[in-house]
Amino acid sequence: MRNATDDIMRIKKRLGELDRRLFRSVAAAHLPGFDHVIPRLSRAADNSLLWAALAGGLAFTGRRQMRRAATRGLLAISLASPVVNLLGKQAFARARPSIVDFPLARLGRIPSSHSFPSGHSASAAAFATAVAMEAPVRVAVPVAVTAGAVCFSRVYTGVHYPGDVLAGMALGVTAALVTKRLWPGQTVIGEARVATTAPLGDLDPDGEGVVAVVNNAAGRDPSTAAAVRKALPKAEVVEAEPGDDLMKALQDAAGRAKVLAVAGGDGTMNCGAQAALEHGVPLLPIPAGTLDHFARTLGLETIQEAAAAYRSGHVVAVDVGEVAGRVFLNTASLGIYPLVVDRREDWEGKVGKWPALVLAMADVLMHNRRPGELVVDGVRRKVWLLFAGNCAYESRGVAPTRRDRLEDGVLDIRLLTAASRLPRLRAMASTILGGVGLSRHYLQWRADTVRVASPPGAEAEVRLARDGETFTAPGAVVLRKRPRSLLVFRPVE
Repeated sequence: MRNATDDIMRIKKRLGELDRRLFRSVAAAHLPGFDHVIPRLSRAADNSLLWAALAGGLAFTGRRQMRRAATRGLLAISLASPVVNLLGKQAFARARPSIVDFPLARLGRIPSSHSFPSGHSASAAAFATAVAMEAPVRVAVPVAVTAGAVCFSRVYTGVHYPGDVLAGMALGVTAALVTKRLWPGQTVIGEARVATTAPLGDLDPDGEGVVAVVNNAAGRDPSTAAAVRKALPKAEVVEAEPGDDLMKALQDAAGRAKVLAVAGGDGTMNCGAQAALEHGVPLLPIPAGTLDHFARTLGLETIQEAAAAYRSGHVVAVDVGEVAGRVFLNTASLGIYPLVVDRREDWEGKVGKWPALVLAMADVLMHNRRPGELVVDGVRRKVWLLFAGNCAYESRGVAPTRRDRLEDGVLDIRLLTAASRLPRLRAMASTILGGVGLSRHYLQWRADTVRVASPPGAEAEVRLARDGETFTAPGAVVLRKRPRSLLVFRPVE
C-alpha cells in the first residue's frame, strides 16, 4: 500500500515539474504581435462576457440552428462554471504560477482564486463544444479557434499553468456533452420513414386552390403571411389573430380548399390536421412556430421549402394519434406536463416563452403536487406522467424527442408512477432530463390503443396536453392510432 502511495506521489511530482517547465517555456517565448492581442482576448473572456456576446450574435441571426447553438453554449457554461469555481478550485487549492521574470508587457491580472482548474478554459471549451454540436462547420471552426486562443492566453499571460488549462478544457467539454442529456438534440430533419403515395399532378404552381391559414399568435415571425403570399401568389391566405377561433378558421378553410396549408407551431398544426382529416384534403405544413417538430421531421424548415414540396406534388401518408376525439401529431400526455403547460401559458405573454417555461416548472415543484389516481388499461395506478407518442420515439425516458418513422401503427407509451409518494422533485427531474433518476416505477410499452379513466368516486375530468396545447376531457379517455390516415406534403428526397 505504501509503495502504491509513493508511486502516486512520484507521478504527481513529475507531472508538476513538467507543468512548470512548460509554463517557463511559454514565458520565455516571444510571438511577434501577440503581446498586445492575447492579453486583450484573455480580458474579454472575463466573466464569460466574450461568450455571451458571441451567443447574442448567433441568436441575432434569427436562424433556429444558430439560436440553438447559442442556447446550448450558454447552458454548457452554466454547468461548467460552478463545477470549476465552487468545487474544483476549492478541492485542489493550487497556487498561481510565480511571475518572477515573467514578461511584464503581457502579464495579466492575477486573480485571487486558486489556479487549478482554469475557469476561463472550462467556459471556452464548454461554449465551443456546445456550438459545434449545433452549428455548421463554417461557424463552429472560428468559435473553436477563438476558444483555443483564450485557453492559450491563460498561460501566455502568466495566470495559469498548462495543466490548469487542460483540466479546465476537459471539464468544459464534459459539461457540453452533459447538455445533450439535459436538452436533447433537435429533431432529425426529414429522415423519418413515411408511406409514399401517388404524387398529385394537377396542382397549380402558384397555389390556386390552396387555402393557407396563418396563425399570427404563433409569433415566430410577423412577416409569415406576407412570405406565404409571395411563395404562393394565387393562394388564399387567412390570418388568424390572437383571440380568434382558430379551429373554426381551419374548418372553414378546409371546407373550400383543394389543399389546406397551415402556418404555425405544433399546436396549430394538429388543429390543421384535424380539419384536413374531417374534410379529406391534404395538409401542407408551413413551419412558423417555436419548435415545429412535425414539420421538421418531414424535412420542412422554411416557407420556401414548404412551397417547393407543394409544387413537387410529393404526398405521403402518415399516422396520427387521437385522444378524446382530438388528433395529435407528436405527443399527448397526462399528469405533470399539462400543469407545466398551463402555468407557462399564464406567464409567456409577460416574460416570453422560455422564461415562462422555467417559472412554470418552478411553480409545479414548489407546490405540493401529488401523483394522480388513474386506471390505465384496467390497472389502478398513482401516475406522475403518462406520455403517448405518435409512433415510436428513440431513447428511454418520459421526454423523448426523436422518431425515425411516421407510419408504424403504434403509440409509444411511457408511464411514470409512484408506489407510495415519489418526491415531486424526482418526478419533475425525470420529466425534464429524459430518464435521469427513473426508477422501477417507470414503464414503457407500445400499443395501438390505451384506455385511461379516473377511478370510481374520483374527479370525473382529466387534464391533457396534445402537441403542447392543453384541454380538459371526461374522466374516461381512449388514446388510439389512426394509421396512415393523413396526407401531407413532403420534399422529394
